[in-house]
Amino acid sequence: MYLGIDIGTSEVKALLLDDQHHVIGTAGSTLEVSRPHPGHSEQDPVSWWSATGIALKALQQKHPAQYAAVKAIGLSGQMHGAVLLDAADRVLRPAILWNDTRSALECEEMMAALPAAAQLAGSLIMPGFTAPKLRWVAKHEPAVFAQVAKVLLPKDYVRLMLTGEHISDMSDASGTAWLDVARRAWSPELLALTGMTEKQMPRVVEGSAPGGALSATAASALGLQSGIVVAGGAGDNASSAIGMGAVNAGEGF
Repeated sequence: MYLGIDIGTSEVKALLLDDQHHVIGTAGSTLEVSRPHPGHSEQDPVSWWSATGIALKALQQKHPAQYAAVKAIGLSGQMHGAVLLDAADRVLRPAILWNDTRSALECEEMMAALPAAAQLAGSLIMPGFTAPKLRWVAKHEPAVFAQVAKVLLPKDYVRLMLTGEHISDMSDASGTAWLDVARRAWSPELLALTGMTEKQMPRVVEGSAPGGALSATAASALGLQSGIVVAGGAGDNASSAIGMGAVNAGEGF
């Protein structure tokens, strides 16, 4: 049995799948979005973990034998969000989401400062991406910025709760505007635009590669076996493409 967890904007969704790719069961738990100012869109990362627990509990209650047989976990989720953690992995402020537009000016500044940014990142830098959000935080919330030890994507915060590790996959990392997409590695030049270093980034793995193992603490809380693999996973757009079968050159959706 396999367990899929998707950290959406409006809901955390969970899926049980058997070895023949048959869906055994699904469950979900809703989320709220905070909009404290025009153009702002935020969520409390702790709510993702709480909603994950609720969704998994529902799956366990409906399909106890199959749930107990889970041997691997896959993760997907909303892309581009900025989860800011201090050195003790405490959340420093609400996560700034993909649909937050506050950093439009910072995007212009970054493109002007490094004309090659689009070639390195594989895209123009836009307000939805993670990197300009940190440039905004540095300007407007310097006390918070000074404490940032790690920046994670939404699904990777849940991975941290599952495994205790700071890991992301290539698809989610490519949506930050910090990844050199040709090298498949963090770009020192792009990081410098936001006053960040590679030390503050998670380790990146391929989506199909192991991305940590379920810790004993998380396993006990969720009713699963400790040590089962958590895949690198993918951002929601990339995982949707795979789910639709658009996996070959020239295919799209």
